[in-house]
Amino acid sequence: MPDPTAAGGEIQIVVLQVGHELYGAPIRDVREVVPAESYRITPIPRIPRYIRGVTNLRGRVIPVMDLRMRLGFTPGPVTRKTRIAVVETEASGTVGMIVDGVSEVVRLPVRTIEPPPEDRTDGSLAFVQGVARLGDRLVALLDLHRVLTREDRRPAIEGGRHGAAV
Repeated sequence: MPDPTAAGGEIQIVVLQVGHELYGAPIRDVREVVPAESYRITPIPRIPRYIRGVTNLRGRVIPVMDLRMRLGFTPGPVTRKTRIAVVETEASGTVGMIVDGVSEVVRLPVRTIEPPPEDRTDGSLAFVQGVARLGDRLVALLDLHRVLTREDRRPAIEGGRHGAAV
């Protein structure tokens, strides 16, 4: 759950669209958002399916994951609206997350954030740390530390350093 003392009882999130659903990522962890069509992603063998590969972001090789697949959805097409949200956490480093769109940056009062519903046995809520209302829609707040595990990042980077054309 977000720190209730942060920013006077508010958190600021970037609203990510994944399919027809909205997810929130803490703005402090989002470095930038770039059009997915502008970056070539080089596939890397023997990594989890949701890791699409690596890309060259201004001279720096970073792994790129498909957030749809990571959350258990089927992959979607890359369109004009598809974005790569470049996120960075202390535990996981820098990772690109393919999302269907980025709609806005909003401030949410911490008191309006509710815990996620009880997780089903399939673990589908493992990456959600809370739920908030945004107008008439719900936004699931992502736990980026769970989404971006170190184990997922290492193979893509190692593969990117050992001969992948980026």
